[in-house]
Amino acid sequence: MASLMKTETMESWLLELTTQGYLHLPAALAQRYFPADLLVALPRAGEIWLAPLRGPAAGGLLLKQRNARGDRSVLIWEVLPPATPPGPRRAVWDDDHGVLRMALSPEPEHTL
Repeated sequence: MASLMKTETMESWLLELTTQGYLHLPAALAQRYFPADLLVALPRAGEIWLAPLRGPAAGGLLLKQRNARGDRSVLIWEVLPPATPPGPRRAVWDDDHGVLRMALSPEPEHTL
């Protein structure tokens, strides 16, 4: 996870992966980086990269509003390795690649 250690220059977010394979994103994160409510999820060595898409013609996964605050949820179980445990995940926005990089391993409870 050395790639996530650059958080002093990257904005860090806490996401939640559910037992059903849904990923919950805070409203502020979704509005800022995924304004079209569409993304593609790409597995990358110990991470999942979430790349925003610009319109429905591009396909991708739909971010759905989950509550009145505007938090979003997206089903990503198909790109997760088998037996990926649910729980909180640390993620950082990577300007160089234009993606949100989410750790596959759960965030330890003592760091929340």
